[in-house]
Amino acid sequence: MQASIPLRSQHPCRARRRQTLALGGLVALACAASLLPAAPAMAQAARYEIDPTHLSVGFLVDHIGYAKILGMFRTARGSYQFDEATATLSAVRVEVETASVFSNQRQRDEHLKGRDFLNSAEFPHMVFTADSARRTGERSFEINGQLELLGKTQPLTLQATWNKSATSPLGGILQKPYVMGVSARGSFKRSAFGMNYAVANGWVGDEVSLIIEFEAVRQ
Repeated sequence: MQASIPLRSQHPCRARRRQTLALGGLVALACAASLLPAAPAMAQAARYEIDPTHLSVGFLVDHIGYAKILGMFRTARGSYQFDEATATLSAVRVEVETASVFSNQRQRDEHLKGRDFLNSAEFPHMVFTADSARRTGERSFEINGQLELLGKTQPLTLQATWNKSATSPLGGILQKPYVMGVSARGSFKRSAFGMNYAVANGWVGDEVSLIIEFEAVRQ
């Protein structure tokens, strides 16, 4: 009968060597992974509510070529989404109450609210919306949106400057709001919305220049 050949047992030194090599391989992989560029973080847009007590919506309109009338809307509100890390703006909405128009002359204000101009009784709101914005500088943006006025919607572009973002020194004792300040400018032709009063004879300018200043609180 043929004698059985005994199996060779693994030498303990060789086993420890294999374990050491495996551990070294894992360490090398971990080090290599740490050198790879990190995946870009997902944008975290915060919602901002415009503070109505720090919102100014003004306008300038030519009067017979002599000078421009400066007016404003005293009641407005708005909100938007903004990711400060990537300077990404979205979901912009600013709503203005047309009956709040003020030009520092009562008779003219009543005329502006009437059918020749804003027709506030039938169209109580003027609304600007925008889905996004194009960054044009470190703190400047071009916002291409839509203006709804007198039942019509037309394109409107605003040039905006991001002035500052910081925790406000004002506010509650326990928690102070984080505030963003913005200045924006734009213009549109009122005749594009069917507001044609005194355009043909040049008594009231067709182009309306917008002046918008606001502070918004991060929610």
